Amino acid sequence: MSVAELKERHMAATQTVNDLREKLKQKRLQLLDTDVSGYAKTQGKTPVTFGPTDLVCCRILQGHTGKVYSLDWTPEKNRIVSASQDGRLIVWNALTSQKTHAIKLPCAWVMTCAFSPSGQSVACGGLDSACSIFNLNSPIDKDGIHPVSRMLSGHKGYVSSCQYVPDEDTHLITSSGDQTCVLWDITTGLRTSVFGGEFQSGHTADVLSVSISSSNPKLFVSGSCDTTARLWDTRVASRAQQTFHGHESDVNTVKFFPDGNRFGTGSDDGSCRLFDIRTGHQLQVYNQPHGDGDIPHVTSMAFSISGRLLFVGYSNGDCYVWDTLLAKVVLNLGSVQNSHEGRISCLGLSADGSALCTGSWDTNLKIWAFGGHRSVI
Repeated sequence: MSVAELKERHMAATQTVNDLREKLKQKRLQLLDTDVSGYAKTQGKTPVTFGPTDLVCCRILQGHTGKVYSLDWTPEKNRIVSASQDGRLIVWNALTSQKTHAIKLPCAWVMTCAFSPSGQSVACGGLDSACSIFNLNSPIDKDGIHPVSRMLSGHKGYVSSCQYVPDEDTHLITSSGDQTCVLWDITTGLRTSVFGGEFQSGHTADVLSVSISSSNPKLFVSGSCDTTARLWDTRVASRAQQTFHGHESDVNTVKFFPDGNRFGTGSDDGSCRLFDIRTGHQLQVYNQPHGDGDIPHVTSMAFSISGRLLFVGYSNGDCYVWDTLLAKVVLNLGSVQNSHEGRISCLGLSADGSALCTGSWDTNLKIWAFGGHRSVI
């Protein structure tokens, strides 16, 4: 068989696959007769009651002199690491507000940070296109500098997000402006797998966020400036398992739902969306109420332990608490006492669900405590 004949057969097969994919898409759309909130209303579900006294600011963490860009909790819930434009990582005791570590970074333009599962190390990355690992037990040098224990270099663009693989201090996943995600072996400092880049199923613009499934650590999702989110399996690095459409602008943040079967996304288009990885469908859109002005961007998000609540930070300083079942806002932390005075850049929930931490361009972090039964929602 000649090369020309092979090319012709390949083109015909590709067209057949595309036609079948489109037919499948249309068939699925026909079956989508409702969304989560629509179904919940037919079942008589009532919104979560949530007042200003159910979530109150109990501590303000002051110490950064620049915009706070990222934060993360330890699994044992009592420590927080934050990264700021002042070029420092600060590790806080969340119970006392005291600083336990203040680490000067090799690159001041940091964009992300993360605690290791054991809480013994922290990782960060930014415009230096590398991910730096710091062992918190290492002594500082004579100049008061905390040494870098491992430098993960290989990205060709800025590092936008990093997350340790659950229950492992030896592997983490980064996302980058070079349109790829990378799984790293921290022990050797080498890339284990690269997701995207030269592969057709990869992102076609900067990747801004990653989230690893806690129920199946082999799966993770990524959000990108190409307006899509993609599902990856670390055992199959050559192609994305699924691509999720719906947003009209950059996808700034992604977060797995507690059950691992769904995940949320937040975008510059001002909306959050809930997707199901089993069907590939969008389940719900969370559109903020707004006036005729510019729509605030979604910067960060986190689900409560049960998934009934969704906490969302916005570029205008608002922080909405959504009832995910009925798609209703039950509280806006941006309008209560002790709210932030600038953009909410990051937020995270403690491991036991008893506290929310928000970080802002006003240089502060705030810890919000749940009252009574609210910690289990």
